[in-house]
Amino acid sequence: MNVRALIVDDEPLAQQVILEYAKDIPNLTIVGTCNNAIEASSVLKEESIDLMFLDVNMPRISGLDFLKNLPNAPQVILTTAYTDYALEAYELNILDYLKKPFSFERFFKAYQKAEEQLSLLKSKSENNGTEEDYIFIKANKKTIRVEISDIYFIEGLGDYIKVHLKESHLVTNLSMKKMEELLPESDFFRIHKSFIIRLDKIKAVTGNLVEIGNQKIPVGNIFRHAFQEIIDKRLIK
Repeated sequence: MNVRALIVDDEPLAQQVILEYAKDIPNLTIVGTCNNAIEASSVLKEESIDLMFLDVNMPRISGLDFLKNLPNAPQVILTTAYTDYALEAYELNILDYLKKPFSFERFFKAYQKAEEQLSLLKSKSENNGTEEDYIFIKANKKTIRVEISDIYFIEGLGDYIKVHLKESHLVTNLSMKKMEELLPESDFFRIHKSFIIRLDKIKAVTGNLVEIGNQKIPVGNIFRHAFQEIIDKRLIK
């Protein structure tokens, strides 16, 4: 597949490095370069962009603030000279985090992640009308069929996740991001970097806590606004 990418960075040298690296990757097309978030916003409205190489420290609007308020954002690889943003990048589901200066090898590894993710999303989109109502999970040395309607919430445990069912749970070696991709978007929502919940299992919402079964699950700051919008759409006033 051909990947259409946009470079958003206020440093000409950093733009040039990515442009030079991209020349050696046949399926990667750089659609344009932008010096700031405002320019990038205009391009995204006009062009179909699959992937964005996004700097953090830019004038007026930082890369992360731009991304937080960007509807239907493309896949993002963060490029920065600093290491302070790793946690925030994780919470925003950024594909990879490239610390400047980075080698071609490291750049290509990040690109491969993007290509894999885009292929997965394309496949999911093509099969959108035929989604199954169950998934298979490897746990306890078995491959276990799990009805999607039986899932209450997903809890992230580092390199593992815990799938909470009504009266039991399964622990499996999957990332939260991968699990989020497997679950239907209309039924599940990520409310925290460590929690994905099934919306129709919510008993109550109290402040920043969501009650599901006997559990109280926190809502992360990054996800609070989007989650409140979902609640407001269903709120009887």
